[in-house]
Amino acid sequence: MTGPPEIVLFDIDGTLIDTGGAGAKAWRFAFEMLYGVPADIGKYSNAGMTDPEVARGTFRAAVGHEPSGRELARVLHAYLAVLPDMVAESPDYRVLDGVEGLLPQLRDEGILLGITSGALESGAHAKLGRAGLNKYFAIGGYGSDSADRTELTKRALERAARLLGHEVDLPEAFVVGDTPLDIEAAHGAGAVAIGVGSGRYSSEQLETAGADHALDSLADPFPGIKQAAKS
Repeated sequence: MTGPPEIVLFDIDGTLIDTGGAGAKAWRFAFEMLYGVPADIGKYSNAGMTDPEVARGTFRAAVGHEPSGRELARVLHAYLAVLPDMVAESPDYRVLDGVEGLLPQLRDEGILLGITSGALESGAHAKLGRAGLNKYFAIGGYGSDSADRTELTKRALERAARLLGHEVDLPEAFVVGDTPLDIEAAHGAGAVAIGVGSGRYSSEQLETAGADHALDSLADPFPGIKQAAKS
């Protein structure tokens, strides 16, 4: 039986929110502005990939060569320059089921909340900001920390340990995500993997991918918590 967590780390896209395609539009704008190529990242990336991976893979496919450091930086800056406006203007932006009930419940129970996301740090907070969700998260690991999801998840746990003043007891660290890559990263960091079927993958698919617990949405009872609030 799963005990209560001390730390819960959440992925963003498909787990907490759906930006309604704002991220893809921002990438498309960046490549079109810099290279005249309206690149469709959906052709060159998979759900759960980090922003550095998305940028490199799309650049190779759309521009035709491996980006130099300066070229990669230009693409990332162009993307981040327009992302907040794309998020703010997205008509299909929404907070996913259960999020607005679960986050304050976990916070009020004294559970440290954080982010583990492949998004660049400023991009992550731009996505969360529209819904006023940044206030819940004290720490995080981001695509700007590492292009590898396992490593950025470890970084979030390291920051949690420094904040709490003690080593993290990994069975009490939960990582919540909506893709098999989130499950893999959670286990790679030694944490408990919670799959949520609110993105491209169903709870059954995430359970098959190795999730320790699989939920249909965050409105379902949360592992280790007596009663999850409903949104």
